[in-house]
Amino acid sequence: MKNSQFKLSFVFIVLLSFASLSAQEFLPKNLTESEKALLSEFNFKGTRVTDPPAGPVRAMAEWEEIEYLLITWEPNYPNILRQIVAAAVQECKVIITTQNQASVSNYLSSNGIDLTNVTFMNEPWNSIWIRDYAGNTIYSDDVGERAIADWIYNRPRPLDDVMPEAHAALVGIPYYGTTTGTNDLVNTGGNYMSDGLGNAFASKLILNENEPGNPYGVSPKTETEIDAIMNAYMGINRYVKMDVLPYDVIHHIDMHLKLLDEETLLVSKYPEGVADGPQIEANINYVLSNFQSTFGTPYKVKWIDAPPSTSGSYPDTGGSYRTYTNAVFINKTVLVPTYRPEVDGPALAQWQEMLPGYNIVGIDVDNAGENLIASLGAIHCITHSIGVADPLWIVHQPVAESTANASVQLDALIKHNSGIATASVFWREEGTPTFTETPMTFVSDDTWSATINMPSTLVNVEYYIEAEANSGKTMVRPIVAPDGFWTIQLNNLSTEDWAEKNISGPYPNPTTGKVNFNLNQISGPVQVKIHSVLGQLLFESQVDSGNGVITLDLNSHWNGTLFVSFEGEFGRVNRKVVKI
Repeated sequence: MKNSQFKLSFVFIVLLSFASLSAQEFLPKNLTESEKALLSEFNFKGTRVTDPPAGPVRAMAEWEEIEYLLITWEPNYPNILRQIVAAAVQECKVIITTQNQASVSNYLSSNGIDLTNVTFMNEPWNSIWIRDYAGNTIYSDDVGERAIADWIYNRPRPLDDVMPEAHAALVGIPYYGTTTGTNDLVNTGGNYMSDGLGNAFASKLILNENEPGNPYGVSPKTETEIDAIMNAYMGINRYVKMDVLPYDVIHHIDMHLKLLDEETLLVSKYPEGVADGPQIEANINYVLSNFQSTFGTPYKVKWIDAPPSTSGSYPDTGGSYRTYTNAVFINKTVLVPTYRPEVDGPALAQWQEMLPGYNIVGIDVDNAGENLIASLGAIHCITHSIGVADPLWIVHQPVAESTANASVQLDALIKHNSGIATASVFWREEGTPTFTETPMTFVSDDTWSATINMPSTLVNVEYYIEAEANSGKTMVRPIVAPDGFWTIQLNNLSTEDWAEKNISGPYPNPTTGKVNFNLNQISGPVQVKIHSVLGQLLFESQVDSGNGVITLDLNSHWNGTLFVSFEGEFGRVNRKVVKI
């Protein structure tokens, strides 16, 4: 572990000074009282200077293909960790950090787990919460060189904080750390969620921990400066930050929010007025009112009930922070925390409905023997991952609805470092056993497109996308296809109703200048007009092609409520914009 030797010597000195930080002592996800006392004396900043990547990078999304799942073997939770390893070795390689390899290996083998895909990393450690201290996979130029980006861990746990460098050295990939100078950013993996397209979500913990007077001794930073660091090291272009929750002690969004794909948010739901329910709803309303998905359409929100304790207690009445959103993608498998059968059944069924074709595996984190949830974390918190070395990246916004006899255009961004040889849409009418292949055509800028014709009757259409790189690598999206696929619901919609559903926007709204709309499957030509609240025509233009995002640059003299209309063969659709 050449890259981590310098830091491990520093760690040894620190551990002599802070004897209470023992690798054998179980540490909860939150700060212990003894750790709080150490904050002012502990040196959180590193000594190794790593400049940002030289060119543009992309932080991967969690649902993308991974090569390694990462865990730290905490002896207090062998059954939970065993179940994680058992599921993961079917999907990828597993790196287990432990200094008791023989014991862990014997335990796994005796429980019937094949260790072929397991690598043991002999490094000291402080805690099980690897999501917070392990690094995050980034790629140069979207699908190029793989590397690990790392932040300063917000805990005085020096052995954990060097783990990303040890992982990078073990795998043989570059390491980039925000640990020195003005780039000394404190952050934590549980408070970070990326869509793989430059958009990320967090709570305002990221602002609080880097503000003037922070307890970590790092340079104070404005939100703009934090955003610049995340952009330089991880390619994050839009960093959405929500208010912290009153009953979430650690303020990590992964306890109540999960990105299922580029446009779908899975959110924990409490009974009305209970615990963090009101603030969660306020945060989601903030997101929906101010941001659109990367496709230029409103985010889809799916709510999943957060269960109480057996006595009916929620976090505001002394219950643990139980949720079903703290789950982890491992290629075609999703591991979901569970609590007890009567509440788990509906939640696991909902996960299966949301992600058809995936292997949904529940793991109990709330039992007397291994009560992980009582330590403020669950499955996502104790796992991390490293993406594959050569991702074949497919991005597609599924088409949800259509009408009979319509021609539906399906577009996808498809990219691999060797180039793309072929791409196809595979589709079938619901109830049909086999898929029909329709080749996609390269358009430009890594975009591929195909058009399929809807049936004359109201029979739903199921489809997925497959691509082959010039290297010979193949990939499908959804990653579980053909076992899982997208479904186009066919409805009896009038042409105008169809257009009403497919013209998305405006965003942002209110706006100070530019405003965007997504015409989705609307074909051109389309007449675009802007009127004032008094009916005065302010702007008129024609969009010939339709079927995409358009941006309107609003005149600086236009203020207040404006009405934007779209007219074409579909009829007329109106939208309201507030110019401030």
